Amino acid sequence: MADKEMGQREIREESVNSGAERAGPSDSQASTSKAGPSTPSPGCEAAGTSGTSEGKTTNYFAALDSSVEVLQSRAQTLIDKINEGRTKDQTMMKNFNTNLNIKVADVSRRLETRMYTMYEQNNAQLEVRLQELTEVIERIRQLQDELKQVCDTVVTVYEDLGLQHS
Repeated sequence: MADKEMGQREIREESVNSGAERAGPSDSQASTSKAGPSTPSPGCEAAGTSGTSEGKTTNYFAALDSSVEVLQSRAQTLIDKINEGRTKDQTMMKNFNTNLNIKVADVSRRLETRMYTMYEQNNAQLEVRLQELTEVIERIRQLQDELKQVCDTVVTVYEDLGLQHS
């Protein structure tokens, strides 16, 4: 199959080259034809054709190798660019995570500070209210004691009057 492809390539090259010959002789051919009529021998013509064919094949493969090398170089360049992009993306994500952690820590610290400030305010209000409650409870205790004394006094008065308390 490779021989068939190579044969087809040679035929294409020969048709391209023969088209160039039909267009006009090259400089080297023109100088040869001006020098005088010379008829090459059949053996020389065959040798020249095979040498030219080998040269054309060699040139073709050299060009093909050069094209392949160019494609490989371009592919490698694209791969390198992709890898650079990925490296930049990874660096960007690391920086993003670092910045995000810093901001989250900052917001958390501010939230905690605000929470403790609110606790302090609530504690101050609770202390005031607890103090008021303590004072009210103390006043209630005093009133209970006074009421108990009044009740005891009323009972004593009833007993002194000889009345029965109900």
